[in-house]
Amino acid sequence: MKRIGLLTSGGDSPGMNAAIRAVVRAATFNGLEVFGIERGYKGLIEGDIHPLGPRDVSGIINRGGTILHTARCKEFMEPEGRALAAANLEKHGIEGLVVIGGDGSYQGAAKLHAEFGIRCIGLPGTIDNDIGGTDYTIGFDTAINTAMEAIDRIRDTANSHDRIFFIEVMGRRSGYVAMISGIAGGAEDILLPEVETSVEMLIERLRTGQKRGKKSSIIIVAEGCEYGGAMVLAKRVSDQSEYKDNRVTVIGHLQRGGSPTAMDRVLASRMGVHAVEALIAGEAGKMVGVSGQQLQLRPLSDAWEQRTRFDMELLRVAHVLSV
Repeated sequence: MKRIGLLTSGGDSPGMNAAIRAVVRAATFNGLEVFGIERGYKGLIEGDIHPLGPRDVSGIINRGGTILHTARCKEFMEPEGRALAAANLEKHGIEGLVVIGGDGSYQGAAKLHAEFGIRCIGLPGTIDNDIGGTDYTIGFDTAINTAMEAIDRIRDTANSHDRIFFIEVMGRRSGYVAMISGIAGGAEDILLPEVETSVEMLIERLRTGQKRGKKSSIIIVAEGCEYGGAMVLAKRVSDQSEYKDNRVTVIGHLQRGGSPTAMDRVLASRMGVHAVEALIAGEAGKMVGVSGQQLQLRPLSDAWEQRTRFDMELLRVAHVLSV
C-alpha cells in the first residue's frame, strides 16, 4: 500500500481535526501518501481530492469542525454514484480509505468495500455516542462538557428567579448526551428517547421537590424524546399544572462546535494511528473502537447493528440525587 484517502462525513464533531492530523502523520511516518477528500462522499464523487502532508495538518488538533468539510450526498446512495466514487479513488491510485463519521458514513464505506473491494477503515466521529462497537465516539466528551457548562449557567438564573428551566440537548435517537450532562449538571429530571415519558409523573416529581424546599428545577430533554423536544414538553407541563412560568433553552449546535477536550484529542489521535496501522496490516471493512481503554477492530456493521446503550442504572441514580 502506497496511498490512502481520508474523508469526514455526516455531522461534524469536535476532535475530527485531531483524527485527520493523526491519520496524516501516522501515514507519513509509515511512508504512505495521504489524499484528503473534501465534503465527504460528495467530494469523492466530484473528484475533489488533494494531497495532505504533515505540515497541512499543523495547528489543527485544537480546532473544532473538520478542515476537510462535510456534506450529505444522495448521489452516493445510488450504484452509479458509488461507481464514480470508486473510479476516482482508482484514478488517484488510492488503495485504502479512512472514513470519519457516524453509522451512515460507515454504511457507505461498507458498500464501497463490498461492491468494489476498496479497503476501508472507519473512525467513530459523532457527538451522540450512539455507534455500536465502541464505548466512546470522537466528540462525545466535548459535547457533554459543553452541555454541562450551559446547564451550570442556566441554573444560576433559574435559582435567581425561582423558575423551572427545560434545557434541550442533541440526541434524536440516543439519550447519552442528555443522561451524562444531566447527571453532571445536577438536573432534577432527564427525558430520553429510550424511556417512555409521563408528563404526569414529571409534574408529580416537581411537586415533590417543591414540598422538599426546591424553588427551581432543571429538566434536561433530549431532542428525540417522545414529546418532540423541550418546547412541546414545557407547554404540556404548563397546560396541565400550576407550573406556568417556565423557560426553555435549546442548546442546539453549540454542542458540535468548539475546541475538543483533552479526552477527545487523545482518543482521536489513538484511533487515527490505529486506523493507518490496520490498513497497512491488510485489514478492511472494519471500524476502530475502544473498549475498556483498549482499541479494537470490529466489523463496520456493528455500528448500526449493535447500538451503544447506556446503563439504565444511570437514570435511577439521577432520580435518587434529585431529592
